[in-house]
Amino acid sequence: MIDSGVDEEANGTAEDGPSAVRYLSSEDLAGLAGVGEYVAAVREGYRQRGTGAPAEPRTKLTNADPPGMFTSYTAILPETGAMGGYMYAAGFGAGDAQFVSPLFDADSGYLLAVLDGASMNPFKTGAAGAVGIDALAREDATELGIIGSGAQARGQLRAATEVREFETVNVFSPTKENRESFAAEMNERYDASVAAVASSVAAVEGADVLITATTASEPVFDGERLEAGTHVTAMGQYDPGKRELDSTTISRAKYVPDLCGRATAEGDAGSFIGALEEGAIGDDHVHAELGEIVAGEAPGRESAGEITVFDSGGTAIETVAAAYMLYEKALEDDLGQSLEWFPASEALTGE
Repeated sequence: MIDSGVDEEANGTAEDGPSAVRYLSSEDLAGLAGVGEYVAAVREGYRQRGTGAPAEPRTKLTNADPPGMFTSYTAILPETGAMGGYMYAAGFGAGDAQFVSPLFDADSGYLLAVLDGASMNPFKTGAAGAVGIDALAREDATELGIIGSGAQARGQLRAATEVREFETVNVFSPTKENRESFAAEMNERYDASVAAVASSVAAVEGADVLITATTASEPVFDGERLEAGTHVTAMGQYDPGKRELDSTTISRAKYVPDLCGRATAEGDAGSFIGALEEGAIGDDHVHAELGEIVAGEAPGRESAGEITVFDSGGTAIETVAAAYMLYEKALEDDLGQSLEWFPASEALTGE
């Protein structure tokens, strides 16, 4: 619970002395918001991006020994009144990952909260995928294919069901036990019929929407097999040397990234960069950012037969949007712990 008296300075705008900052643990955040609330918050975040809200693609530092990746990204959502980002370390000696999200007030610049990002990660990432599906998939989409069966695949499915009424879900992952366990668990949870299939071909066949959520370094299906009208959300890779989607898929599709800065030779959208390097597409193949479509600044799907791709590498847009939504709910429920944070002007005096 929050310490006595903290609510008076909960917005972190104390003019003198330290401001009150709320620390929200993964346990505080677990179950705090429903999937629909994540989707609504992330949709609003991307709408603001579409009208000019600042956001930067990820920066990634790699370490050879022990092997690991240190990543961060940032965004400002002016209408929400919040800014912040995401920072995480993955790999290294522990062979695991930890996520932290600092949340600042966009008016005062004061720190509002620090969130453990572990429990919200698949929810906010899944919500971004759902916003992409809502913007680009056919309204009558009823069959979903998923390649991947981990936590992110679960998060994507959970959020996708908020924006379309799927009747059938076919999931493939290379390990038979994993795909069957996923199908059994999800079949109990959702109205749709969820089945494990023996190949990526079976997941792609007949899919109105296809989600790839893998750690594969090479394309996970043949783009020639995509049927007219399919929407693809790719979210498992974000490295210029790795790709879930082949050049055929990218060239056949209306291509929409979360941030255009990722889909350049200097970016990290490996599927797009691979297609560019192979000459399958040109620099002008990017249709628009997702936010521009959500904001109505660019068209989404324009015909029933179009193939569309949302390349969801992850941004601070969904992180800040979700974090602020959770922060407000934590205030209402009096969750978290109080931390003191000094402004630099005072902390640097040494007094």
